[in-house]
Amino acid sequence: MIIIRKALAYSLIAIVAVGSAAPAFAEGYWNRTHPRRAEVNHRIANQERQIRHDVRDGKLSRGQGRALMAQDRAVLADERADARLDGGHITRAEQRQLNGDLNAIHNEIPH
Repeated sequence: MIIIRKALAYSLIAIVAVGSAAPAFAEGYWNRTHPRRAEVNHRIANQERQIRHDVRDGKLSRGQGRALMAQDRAVLADERADARLDGGHITRAEQRQLNGDLNAIHNEIPH
């Protein structure tokens, strides 16, 4: 009788654990692909690609490239911190701030 109760209890725990994981997974996916986050992250990726290209072409020195990449990564860290505080997304004000930071970095890249 005790063995059956334990098996039933473990089964119930497993069902609850699986049932609660599905909404968390769906929420995590939505948050990672939130339009404001996706836009900022896409800009960061494009800028880093441009920086690597300019270093290869000699428009930027390696040191300049490293410095610009560090600035881009700092913006990425800010974006992730903002998202962590806001339940997985960033607000419009945070997006404006991050885009302003990215614009300043972009202006340092030779055109």
